[in-house]
Amino acid sequence: MSRPRFWDPHGERFGLPTYPWRMAPDGLLTRRQLRKRGLRPGGQPVAAQILWHSRRSNGVRAAHLYRTCLAKPVRPMTEARAAALAAAMRARRTCPTCQRDAGYVLPAHLGTCLPCADGTPAAAA
Repeated sequence: MSRPRFWDPHGERFGLPTYPWRMAPDGLLTRRQLRKRGLRPGGQPVAAQILWHSRRSNGVRAAHLYRTCLAKPVRPMTEARAAALAAAMRARRTCPTCQRDAGYVLPAHLGTCLPCADGTPAAAA
């Protein structure tokens, strides 16, 4: 039986212990998996990685893995943090040209709302 291409549990080829898709050992989770369990990496270094081929990016993609035993609980959302996040999202939705809330996050490649980018007058809100 041959080993999968991205099998490197000692980190000799890739610099970090590396596992193929869905073959990471117990005790190592990605950021999303930690978040689902109410945890965060908490400043710990990356312990390992998962590598896989991706047709979407036409290459190899990676996901970092963190030790579950060193993870910390997610910090609770405070009123001040919620207000800061709401202000940041409002700024991402506000068009710099017409100064109205577009109702969606403005595309970064346009930098304005869609009506301003098209040159059509924005509907009165």
